[in-house]
Amino acid sequence: MLKSYFYALIMVSDQGITDRNSIKQSIVMQVNEFRTYSYRWVMLAVYMLAIAVNQIMWITFAPITIDATVFYGVSDLKIGILSMSFMIVYLVVSIPASWIIDTYGIRAGVGTGVILTGVFGMLRGLFATDYNLLLVFQIGIAVGQPFLLNSITKVASRWFPVSERATASGLGTLAMYFGILLGMSLTPFLVNYRGIDGMLYMYGTISLVTAIVFFIFAKERPATPPCRPDQEERALAIEGMRLLFRNRDFLWLMVIFFIGLGVFNSVTTWIENILSPRGFSAEQAGITGGLMILGGVAGAIIMPFLSDRYRRRIPFISIALAGATLSLAMVTFTENYSLLLISAGAFGFFLLSSGPIGFQYGAEVTFPVSEGTSNGFLLLMGQVSGIAFIFSMDWFKSPATGSMTIPLSVLSVLMLISFLLSSRLNESAFLTNNTKGDGR
Repeated sequence: MLKSYFYALIMVSDQGITDRNSIKQSIVMQVNEFRTYSYRWVMLAVYMLAIAVNQIMWITFAPITIDATVFYGVSDLKIGILSMSFMIVYLVVSIPASWIIDTYGIRAGVGTGVILTGVFGMLRGLFATDYNLLLVFQIGIAVGQPFLLNSITKVASRWFPVSERATASGLGTLAMYFGILLGMSLTPFLVNYRGIDGMLYMYGTISLVTAIVFFIFAKERPATPPCRPDQEERALAIEGMRLLFRNRDFLWLMVIFFIGLGVFNSVTTWIENILSPRGFSAEQAGITGGLMILGGVAGAIIMPFLSDRYRRRIPFISIALAGATLSLAMVTFTENYSLLLISAGAFGFFLLSSGPIGFQYGAEVTFPVSEGTSNGFLLLMGQVSGIAFIFSMDWFKSPATGSMTIPLSVLSVLMLISFLLSSRLNESAFLTNNTKGDGR
């Protein structure tokens, strides 16, 4: 508050106000213009819950592919399509979702994603035995995903001061990883306990309850903004897209996200196929994949906090990409299980921690482009590369042994390129110029 007082005093002095009462009144108005509210953590919590549930719905069938093929009497590919549909739908829906988020706000944007997840999630549970209906309802949930994921930096900027936004974005991204981890670990247990139809009904009930909780607790904005007006105004989606593609730093950042998210999606998708030619069991592959996610959870908490603490983005993005490059190379070649687990945890920690910092950096470096627009384009890059990398790894694996060492080596080189590209980024001027007087 003291910093805000001095900021207001300077602003008042600049306006040439000489009357003492006018000065006092103007200072009070300036100081009261922006502040933070403890309710921002409630808002972030219900948003994180919505994201986590949506990601559970996405990853549901990945750990039970064999059981699902038997239950529905279809091929592995058809079960894989249930998860792959999220990536495909994202390519179509991402830009319209960003426009709705930017134009109509959080309750309309995130609310759309929450409703679609809740309604189609419940329908998925009610009609769990019909594969064709299941696919339709899965696509309905997939349509809701961009409305949730593209809002991460929007929620952070609407409710949090500049000095806390990478932390808030990190926690929002953390919910994605946590949802994936819950889906991967809980689904097999629930299937064993209640069957696939019972598991889907439980998830449907949870998704519907989450939608109700969101609309009870979610608010569009705090009573007063958490920052000065010049830190909040944003260009809407159409004008924002024009500004994005004129921004050199953001173009490099899109390439980095194209590589980084594509690498993560493809490695986690093929983790069992990557490790089995080296003699690792399916259980060991599952533990390795789980450690990647757990490492990402830790990274999404620690690295964004440090980025906010030291008011820097680029050093932490570069450190994350360097660590991810080295650890991916170790995952590619190691045949020692203990070293594999360490490498997998480090890979998740560094690569997934770069995501929330990158999202926030993109929102800052493209100011005044709306956060939904910049966030959406970065995630769009990851969906495109995810599809491309997943199929490429399958095409270029060894036909004799099934080894994926060659495609993994290519991914390691791409990660090295992303690290080198990060050195071309300029530090966020918005961050360094606007962390004073932000309502802390």
